[in-house]
Formats: sequence, C-alpha cells, structure tokens
Amino acid sequence: MSEPTVRIQKIKKDTVKTRLILFGTLAVILLLCSVFCEHLTPYDPYLQDLSNAKAAPSAAHPFGTDRYGRDMLSRVIVGSKTSIYSTLLLVAIITALGTCIGVFCGWHGKWIDTVLMRISDMFLAFPGLVFALTVAGVLGGGLQNAIIALAAISWPKYARIARSQTLSQKETPYLKAARLSGSGTWKIIFKHILPNIIGPILVTSMLDIGTMMMELAGLSFLGLGAKPPTAEWGNMMSDTRSLLATHPWVTLAPGFAIFVSVMIFNLLGDTIRDYADPKSRGR
Repeated sequence: MSEPTVRIQKIKKDTVKTRLILFGTLAVILLLCSVFCEHLTPYDPYLQDLSNAKAAPSAAHPFGTDRYGRDMLSRVIVGSKTSIYSTLLLVAIITALGTCIGVFCGWHGKWIDTVLMRISDMFLAFPGLVFALTVAGVLGGGLQNAIIALAAISWPKYARIARSQTLSQKETPYLKAARLSGSGTWKIIFKHILPNIIGPILVTSMLDIGTMMMELAGLSFLGLGAKPPTAEWGNMMSDTRSLLATHPWVTLAPGFAIFVSVMIFNLLGDTIRDYADPKSRGR
C-alpha cells in the first residue's frame, strides 16, 4: 500500500474518531440534562400564571410563556425526559424483540421461520406511521400505547437483519466445530452468534433513535401519545399549534428541541456506522 493511501486512511480514521467523540459527548450531555431536568428548570414547568400568558421571549423567559403563563424553557427541559427516554425505551424494545425473533428464525428455520417472516412481510407492506396510527387509535392513545403501536410495526427490520446474520454465521466452520464439541443451543446463541451479529443491529438501532423520536412526537401531536398537561415535545406542539401565527415561539421551542435531539442522534448513528466500517478505520 502506497504512502499517500496510508496517510489518507489515517486522516479518515482520525476524523471518524473525532466525530465519534464529539457527537457521543453531545448525546451524553443531552441524556444527563434529561436525567437531571428537574434541577435545571428556572421555573416550575406546571405553574400557571395567567397574568403573564403568551409573553414574548425575554431575559426572564428565554422561550417565552404559553397560553397559561407557564415558562416554555422549563417545559422544554422537563419534556426532554419524557420524549428522549420513551424513545430509548421504544428502540430497546424493538431491538430486543426483533433480534430474538430473527435469531430464532435463522437458527431453527423450518415452518416457524416461514410463518414469522411472512408476518414480518405483512407489517412491512403497510405504511409504518399509518399502521401505528391505527394501532394507537384502537388501543385508546396515551404514551404507553403509542410505544406499543410503534413497537408493533418496527420490529420486522431488526428481525430481518438478525435472521440474515444468523444464517450466515450458522454455516461457518467455527460454529460447526462448536456444535460438534457438544455445545448446547443456548450456549451457541449467546456465546457465539449474538456477539458476532450484534454490530449491525446496534448500528441500525442508533440510526433509528431519531426516526422513532419523530414518530412518537408525531403520534403525540395527533393526540394519540402523551396527554396534557404532561410536558412532551410533540404534545406541546399540538397544544400550541393554534398560536403559531400570532405567538410562534410557543410552538417553535419544542420543535427546536426535537430538531436538535434528532440531529445529534442521527449524526452519532452515522458516525458509529462509519466507525464500524473497516474501510473507515483503515483496515
């Protein structure tokens, strides 16, 4: 390999590492702010002051106040806990559920594989958000039901990835040797298969955080997610959308929070994907 090529690969590797540190740090800061949100709010996010309703942004209220006089900055900060951690819970559920189904289908095969994969095809055939709206509507709305609705339509992607990875690992010489050595099914799955297929699954889940956050906010915006007076970004935008023309800061504040959070997690996911690519690491 020529010296210029090696130099270029080293620059790419260092760039990816720098991006990983930067966006990873921003994501950690965002998560920590969500954890300690109650201690970061300048005002009580649920305290109403009608005498100060719909106040414009100022030094006292950087994001203004809503129609009830509640400080929007405090509500955005507190809403981060609901929005971010409900998204992380959703991604964890669909990752675990889809991976378990995919590994099971790839390892055992036969008729159960055919049935579960045809079911996943049915879910993938429907427009995701439309299907989630239907499920959430049937369940009666609420944040918990919104998570269930999105989980019900989001697991097939992970099942497909886990199944294809399991099938490729199943025929490798080291796995055949493990089976010949007398290793049981569960030992093979947890000790050999999962550690070797978890990389692509984790990268996919990181890239899905931003998408799931927007879809959860969308369901809340349509009244099928978090209910008032809970501070949740999508619900806050829905509650104040009638004020967009006259008092835009009330609606734009939670929208800006969604934009920043989705951007951070998407950039982190892209960076992790690049870091997981051997070409980006110069190998």
